[in-house]
Amino acid sequence: MDSNICEVYEDEIQSLEEEIKLLAGKYEDSQQESTFFSDEEILMSIKSFQRELRGESEGYESLSDLKAQLESLETDLSFLMKFTGIQFTSHSKKTLEKTRNRTVRKHRLSGNCRSLSFQLEFQLLEMQNKAGVSAVITDLSIIMEPGGDSDLSKFVSSTEERGSLLTFFRSLSSYAEWYEHRRCTFLHFKNKYPDTVTLPEGLLGDYILLRNPKASGFELMIVWKIHINEEGRTTPVLDLLTKVPEQVLEQKMATIENAPTHFRSMLLLCGIEAAIENLVKVFGLER
Repeated sequence: MDSNICEVYEDEIQSLEEEIKLLAGKYEDSQQESTFFSDEEILMSIKSFQRELRGESEGYESLSDLKAQLESLETDLSFLMKFTGIQFTSHSKKTLEKTRNRTVRKHRLSGNCRSLSFQLEFQLLEMQNKAGVSAVITDLSIIMEPGGDSDLSKFVSSTEERGSLLTFFRSLSSYAEWYEHRRCTFLHFKNKYPDTVTLPEGLLGDYILLRNPKASGFELMIVWKIHINEEGRTTPVLDLLTKVPEQVLEQKMATIENAPTHFRSMLLLCGIEAAIENLVKVFGLER
């Protein structure tokens, strides 16, 4: 009889322990909702903590070391954001399942990489075994803004299937850098040659038109695509298309036909900005 009572108590104690762990996990999640803040808020919090250390830790070498570590982390954080262009604006997580050896949490992230915005949602499965803790990402969902690029959409779909966040962030940084470079270049030429350069799709489009104010119907289209394959390798591809009236074509047949070839050669020799600048001048598109 006593043995049965002990077993009942042991079962009840084990059940209470499991319930306490589950409640503790839920409490931890509720305390960690939206743990990402703006850059200014992060830096202000660090500086506030530093001021507290200065007021309360004089004469304590260990706390001085902590102050130095915080300053180093502040520098590293600033460097990483400038280097990658990635900033997180919000984060939340929720525990879906928690046992002794298995934990499943659902994460939501949002942020931007230069002028591109992204939202992520995924589940993180953590398993405790003899070798330690292993983690697996499942149910990854990615939303990119602005969308519409077919190559980027294929890359995102491939990344979602593989659940590779590292590949996503590494490739996103490279893609966003070229995306921003293209936008700034288009803006530069639009401002410099407002009567010649037009942007039919705005700064977010992938081409610009050069129109000759002295020759009606004379147009050059500079197409600038940013290719990204399913493995995340990013490559800029530029080309030139021509639209020339018959009277102009008859006078300068050889020059016009060879324009795309000459433009690609200029890209290799001079770079993107210099090639576009030379194209404007060679074809007399300035007033």
